[in-house]
Amino acid sequence: MFDTILVPTDGSAHAEAAAETAIELATHHDAAIHVVCVADTGPLGDLRLPGDAASAEEAMRGRAQEHVDSVVERVESAGLDVTGTVLEGPPEHELLEYVDDVGVDLVVMATRGRGGVQRMALGSVTDHVIRFGDIPVFVANADESA
Repeated sequence: MFDTILVPTDGSAHAEAAAETAIELATHHDAAIHVVCVADTGPLGDLRLPGDAASAEEAMRGRAQEHVDSVVERVESAGLDVTGTVLEGPPEHELLEYVDDVGVDLVVMATRGRGGVQRMALGSVTDHVIRFGDIPVFVANADESA
């Protein structure tokens, strides 16, 4: 049913739970997994990083690669085919473009369970992918205590 599964990661416990779910689904369906982390290097990206813009962008790309490498290693340990990719730009747009470019059959991603004002103020990459993508999205919700 699914040949290619995309699992976006940001290194969070929620993304780790989604990766585990993706590995289980891929094992069941004998599917390949694509692990993607999007470094949001735009003007509204991670504002918590110190230093000049070039240093901050490089740090974001490096951190994104570490997140991808960590999940890729777990997928390889499960004996599955895996591709790891770091993208740059607005995550919600980059993920949907990747889905189209690669021909992904299923997206397995996390939600942090934000609601109300916090969700409206921060937006939701998961919500965007569900609303504007045209493929199934499996939403994994990690235990809030993790």
